[in-house]
Amino acid sequence: MTPIYDRVALIGLGLIASSMALAMKRQGLAGEIVGTARSAATRQIAVEIGLCDRITETAADAVKGADLVVLCVPVGAMGQVAAEIGPHLARGATVTDVGSVKRAVIEAVQPHLPDYVEFIPAHPLAGTEHSGPRSGFAELFDNRWCLLVPQPDSDPEAVLRLRQFWEGLGANVDEMDADHHDLVLAVTSHAPHLIAYTMVGVADDLRRVTDSEVIKYSAAGFRDFTRIAASDPTMWRDVFLNNKDATLEILGRFTEELFALQRAIRTGDGDHLHAYFTRTRAIRRGIISAGQDTDAPDFGRSGRKV
Repeated sequence: MTPIYDRVALIGLGLIASSMALAMKRQGLAGEIVGTARSAATRQIAVEIGLCDRITETAADAVKGADLVVLCVPVGAMGQVAAEIGPHLARGATVTDVGSVKRAVIEAVQPHLPDYVEFIPAHPLAGTEHSGPRSGFAELFDNRWCLLVPQPDSDPEAVLRLRQFWEGLGANVDEMDADHHDLVLAVTSHAPHLIAYTMVGVADDLRRVTDSEVIKYSAAGFRDFTRIAASDPTMWRDVFLNNKDATLEILGRFTEELFALQRAIRTGDGDHLHAYFTRTRAIRRGIISAGQDTDAPDFGRSGRKV
């Protein structure tokens, strides 16, 4: 495939960036891949495994001459990184990100970028509980969704080019405005992660259940909660602090639903419980039908990295 971008700069070298690098190599989407990370240890690992064509010590050096710059750092660090790279961006370059919050990222990044670059936020809906440059794999984005959040004045050609890039990485691509994105992700990702963290925390606090029993007898539900709750703490701290309103709205709705279920259990209202579980089961089947998971035994996790 002809490269879509001549030089791609990856700022941050965790799961998403390392998977992007491997997927770019798989499809020949970039003439050169340049990477950098704040940690010298991370940069050294990237060099050892040959993740990128070139590793730089600073983000400012990484973005020089790049026609695509991808911010792959925690949401809370986006503004600082944007301020660092702003003066060094090439004219006509596209800057994008992979953060799971969009409104806060736009507000943090946009003021630091010169008006001669295109800023098109993005969010690949893919991941695992693992992190670091060794955790990436080229298939991470295959048949997953990537949401683009073009700005009102975004160049349509730049948006199309970024869409083609993500499609080349294996993703399905859709466009969405920032506020709607943040509400959708509060439902599909942010609140479920917070609930998973809470459930694992409850098990830890419930002293009548020993640690060994929690580990030894983990059935599928608790096991998957612990998988979600193993995700990067810095990333998720920043997500909740930067998508506060939408997350609190969804948690409020969740609390109301939970109270209704508590009441049904307390009063022995089996009809309510059966109807509720039937409706939610249909949503799960819709996810499988959409190709976003499998109905194979063991939640489709056996031997899979996602």
